[in-house]
Amino acid sequence: MKFGKEFSSQMVPEWQQAYMDYGSLKKSLKEIIGFKLGQPADALPTRGGANNHHGGGLHRRMTLYKTFSGLLSIQGRQRRGHSHDVEEGLQMMATTGPILVETNADGSYETTFLMVNEKGGEYELVFFRRLDEEFNKVSKFYKEEVDKVSKEEKELNKQMEALIAFRAKVENQEGSGWRLQERGVEFTRLTSNIATSAAAIYASSPAGAKSKEVGSQAHMETIEEGESSRAGKLKDDEEAEDNGAREEPDEVNKSRTRAARPAPLDILDGVRINNTIETPRSTFRGILKVPKPTELIYSRENLKKAEQMLIEAFSVFYQKLRLLKSYSFLNVKAVSKILKKYDKITSRDATKPYMKMVDSSYLGSSDEVVRLMEHVEATFIKHFANANRTKGMNILRPKAKRERHRLTFSTGFSAGCIFSLIVALAAIIRTRNLLQEEGQAQYMDTMFPLYSLFGFIVLHIIMFAGNIYYWRRYKVNYSFIFGFKEGTELGYRQVLLVAFSTGVLALLCVLANLDMEVDPVTKDYQAFTELLPLILLLGIFAVLVMPFNFFYRSNRIFFLTCLFHCMAAPLYKVTLPDFFLGDQLTSQVQALRSIEFYICYYGWGDFRHRNNTCNKSGAYKGFFFIVAVIPYVSRLLQCLRRLFEEDNPEQGWNGLKYFLTIVAICLRTAYSIQQGQIAWRVLAAISSAAAAIFCTYWDFIHDWGLLKRTSKNRWLRDKLLIPQKKVYFIAMILNVLLRFAWIQTVMDFNFSFMHKQTMVAVVASLEIIRRGIWNFFRLENEHLNNVGKYRAFKSVPLPFNYDKDEDKDD
Repeated sequence: MKFGKEFSSQMVPEWQQAYMDYGSLKKSLKEIIGFKLGQPADALPTRGGANNHHGGGLHRRMTLYKTFSGLLSIQGRQRRGHSHDVEEGLQMMATTGPILVETNADGSYETTFLMVNEKGGEYELVFFRRLDEEFNKVSKFYKEEVDKVSKEEKELNKQMEALIAFRAKVENQEGSGWRLQERGVEFTRLTSNIATSAAAIYASSPAGAKSKEVGSQAHMETIEEGESSRAGKLKDDEEAEDNGAREEPDEVNKSRTRAARPAPLDILDGVRINNTIETPRSTFRGILKVPKPTELIYSRENLKKAEQMLIEAFSVFYQKLRLLKSYSFLNVKAVSKILKKYDKITSRDATKPYMKMVDSSYLGSSDEVVRLMEHVEATFIKHFANANRTKGMNILRPKAKRERHRLTFSTGFSAGCIFSLIVALAAIIRTRNLLQEEGQAQYMDTMFPLYSLFGFIVLHIIMFAGNIYYWRRYKVNYSFIFGFKEGTELGYRQVLLVAFSTGVLALLCVLANLDMEVDPVTKDYQAFTELLPLILLLGIFAVLVMPFNFFYRSNRIFFLTCLFHCMAAPLYKVTLPDFFLGDQLTSQVQALRSIEFYICYYGWGDFRHRNNTCNKSGAYKGFFFIVAVIPYVSRLLQCLRRLFEEDNPEQGWNGLKYFLTIVAICLRTAYSIQQGQIAWRVLAAISSAAAAIFCTYWDFIHDWGLLKRTSKNRWLRDKLLIPQKKVYFIAMILNVLLRFAWIQTVMDFNFSFMHKQTMVAVVASLEIIRRGIWNFFRLENEHLNNVGKYRAFKSVPLPFNYDKDEDKDD
């Protein structure tokens, strides 16, 4: 694999703009090659152009040969001075190569190209300016991110101090006799170490940033309660380096150590529990403005919760450090690769002096991230893995999932089975002329709605598998957006396997139910075959709720949790997975009505004779309205919660969109029940048109972020993941056409070759397809928002909260 593709594939998606623009630098090299191959000279960049922001002054300052300017004495002095500059420049080129890299006052780097007067030198000058811009951008971003993780490290230090004290308090309460005494001695030693580290920070030497770094390092090491040999060596080396810089006597340091040492459990006096779990009770407390309980309750249950929260916090923190380490390595490697290409093209030796600067820069020389990784590993292994390194590292660094051949085979085999069963189904219907039999209408009114439910489910899962495929292809970080735990997200093959397996079982049941012959005596059908749809539905539900660790357990729990949050919409804090699932349910209205039909048909209907009186039941008709609007009511309540919680007026308009849709669905349902009444028809048409127009506008402007008139991609947006712009316009056209599929309901479009139930299923399928298209662009827009904010990690709640006064003192 070429380095450009490797470089692109290993980028953190949300940090793409912060990486070296390797493609732009390669483009500059191609311009140099083009000149050397005899390209027209009018393609040369102008000295005052956008790429040459230093103007012509830099060109004259760096030119080693100037024009003859007369024989006057003052000019002669200038000429003699210039001759001296030429000699110095030639000497500099002999020692540093064709470039000279200097550090500016603001810490940025600037390369001086010493051969700009040669033919094509302007191209090489542009190349080094681009390289400087990219390297300064990368170095600045890296330093900012390292500063952020350093601050997070301090916060984790404080959390670990509180956890260790909390753990000792719990164990001391539960222990007795020698165990209590042993734990007390151990905790006394621990708090002594913590106090010593705090004193070391206060007694730092005037060595500036170095002493501050040592103090922070010592603080983390004491938390480890016994460092690794490598960490101890680092500490000893740093102390040896700073001995000469210390001005305070040892007695002062010892006195500060004694003064800073806290009592064994006094650290918990300034700590409050941080209750971040959202429950209906906490929601009602917030509405009634009842203060949350923050006192520390020393119980094993609270200790376990705190440990779990810190395990997640350490895992996310360690992942940040890993990505920062990879970021540094990849960008340094990119600089080296592009300079080697430059040397090969120009036959110069610029790699050595430039890489010397890179290696001495903060990006190339700082080992802060590596040190933090080592100490996080030691801390985590000691306190959360019982000193078992393998166990601890498996949590901190989960292994990447391997694509198994059996998964690919199973998916392909299931797809082949579906194709074969569809062919067999068509052949049986054709050869036995089932469509012309007397029971055909009865079958379509009873059995078809039962089996169409599985068709809707399978189609939606297939569309979601397609979404995952294209999200991965265009590097949309869907696992981060949805909040999946690392390594648990499903790929498109796993999702397709679920869809095809469900489809195979459903088609087998359909084939078993095709026999429309009744018993001549009892006039009923076989009970077992008539119960097959219900058995299959109950089987799918049982697999979905099974607590056992098989068949993607973590994903099933994630789905059920989001589903429960949708059902109890206003009582839980709304997250993206919750409202994303709510939007999916709005496209499955017909599936929900099919579930209602299941309950009516098998609960009150005569399924042995394939007779049902559902359409004649007033209760069934009432629930026919209610079931259809449940997903929209859920989304409306989610919008209202976000409106009051975030004070964002946009959520109010979003809620209005769902309210208009609820009105339109109710009127369309009323018209479908009261066929032939013009008043219902007009009301249904007007409300549906208003809702469809408003929803389409919201899709394009807010959910997809398109139709921006001032964008550089006219009528789209500035950043696009798909290079073919026509794809976005096609998607918008399809969204409009599929959004207005409800017209069939109002206009009563009927086809002689298509049963009414078939038409209902087709319209419902079109809505599912529209939702699948919507999914891709909705997450693309969310991903680009994360990219613009460099948001690559979720914020993790911490278990303990220090008092404001203590934070201020720190």
